[in-house]
Amino acid sequence: MFFHLYLDVKLPPDMPEAEASALKAREVETVQRYQREGKWPHMWRVAGRYANISIVECADADELHAMVSALPLFPWLEVTVTPLARHPAKI
Repeated sequence: MFFHLYLDVKLPPDMPEAEASALKAREVETVQRYQREGKWPHMWRVAGRYANISIVECADADELHAMVSALPLFPWLEVTVTPLARHPAKI
């Protein structure tokens, strides 16, 4: 099952830079692991924002929740999820 995600990062402005940098590095490692596993095939930066649009593939909403909540930045993410269905015109 495919899901469209809009992830908007809302780090506190007073978070120390070293802590923010460490979180971001762990985030990259986690997302790249999902990419290697084939679970996060598409990701685009939203121009002008600290946000991204992604397409992820999971067995169900429970697996999606486990993946997203395991992201190191999860406590500071505003996440919008849209489940996707195959379009009948897709060849």
